[in-house]
Amino acid sequence: MGDLAKRKLLPGLFHLSMSKLTPAIRVVGTSLDDITTDDFRAAARKACLEFSSRSLTSEAVDEFLDSLTYVSQGDGPAALAEAVERASDTIGGSARVLHYLSVPPKAAMAVLEMLNEAGLVERSRVIMEKPFGTDLASAKKLNASIHRWFAEEQIFRIDHFLGKESAQNILAFRFANGLFEPIWNRNFINYIQIDVPEKLSLEGRAGFYESTGAFRDMVVTHLFQILAFVAMEPPTELAPGPISEEKNKVFRSMKPLNPHDVVRGQYIGYRDEPGVAPESETETFIALECGIDNWRWAGVPFYLRTGKCLAEGQRIISIGFREPPKSMFPQGSGVGQHGPDHLTFDLADVFKVSLSFYGKRPGPGMKLDKLSLQFGMGEHEHAGLVLEAYERLILDAMKGDRTLYTTAEGIERLWEVSAPLLADPPPVRSYSPWSWGPNAIHQLIAPHAWRLPFERSWRSKDRE
Repeated sequence: MGDLAKRKLLPGLFHLSMSKLTPAIRVVGTSLDDITTDDFRAAARKACLEFSSRSLTSEAVDEFLDSLTYVSQGDGPAALAEAVERASDTIGGSARVLHYLSVPPKAAMAVLEMLNEAGLVERSRVIMEKPFGTDLASAKKLNASIHRWFAEEQIFRIDHFLGKESAQNILAFRFANGLFEPIWNRNFINYIQIDVPEKLSLEGRAGFYESTGAFRDMVVTHLFQILAFVAMEPPTELAPGPISEEKNKVFRSMKPLNPHDVVRGQYIGYRDEPGVAPESETETFIALECGIDNWRWAGVPFYLRTGKCLAEGQRIISIGFREPPKSMFPQGSGVGQHGPDHLTFDLADVFKVSLSFYGKRPGPGMKLDKLSLQFGMGEHEHAGLVLEAYERLILDAMKGDRTLYTTAEGIERLWEVSAPLLADPPPVRSYSPWSWGPNAIHQLIAPHAWRLPFERSWRSKDRE
């Protein structure tokens, strides 16, 4: 059983089933492992007890385990088809089938072909894990291969970042409030940062990471998707089709990446990791500037940064507003001393948002300090109802809701935008583990500055 299945998929399916958010479900596991259903259930029990983030009882786990069956791929398509049919009969013959491919990309086509041979394509949907190719040619080939058996509306290319409650809050924040949408454009916004540093190292994933690197692993699949939510036009309705269309319009408007606007890095010690080539040029860090060439965003730089072994683990969007065209405040008052006003989204599991601005310091004279308004979703009365990212995305796929999923058109356009960088990548620069990356990142963003580490800390209810 893979790590993703143990940590996320099985605990997530357990919660969806026990919370009654879904109709009755049955789970048929299959892999190359030659194990029995009892072995599969024992591993699932351990996974739910160890990784579920919610309180559970032994009785509830036992009830979920009764819905699990296992078939080895070595038994062939007929055995898989029979197991799915038995599971379907248990809950009603009209049940739909959702396939979740938690397999390496090179194994995906063989699995899809097996599903076709087993007659499990009709009335089914399939969730595909990243990466969706490694360049434009491979993405087109992958999509063409998938489309041999599955129509586009059956395919759900998953990005767990967009499954987080916080990512969807960007849509609510923008389009439900008349306060912000009128200033969400180049006239009021100076630049935007999307910052996803990670403290983790490879954690035994050298085989995957050596052929992928930080750009393919994180930017194309995650950060560009977040960028689309930040930059998209208002959809005609809050529905999968209109939202996907507006995201794809953003991707069509993106300028091709300029290698001169990219910093690639590799943490010192990476080449000593097991499975890493001694002269590897794979980047473990990347920072870049990109632009969207449309009326709303022309001239506004978007700065993206992510990497391994960095000083903190964060998921931050920072909106830097333009400063007033002229200041009436005397020199030494403090205005401008702490940079421009910022709207900051913290996309952690508990969503937070902060608006920083200048205000007068109490007392005589005109001294200004940076103040902030903050809200944390943990303070909401319904905070306990938050679904984990994989739970939400699996539930959406069951419903046929593709709002938070990527289309073939979108992913191919992103690889097209990335082509100049992939063809001529800048050299990797060394950086110390648990730093903020190579020093060249400061020249990349000048005259602006990176927003991490924060100038201000998040307030908590315990401190107030």
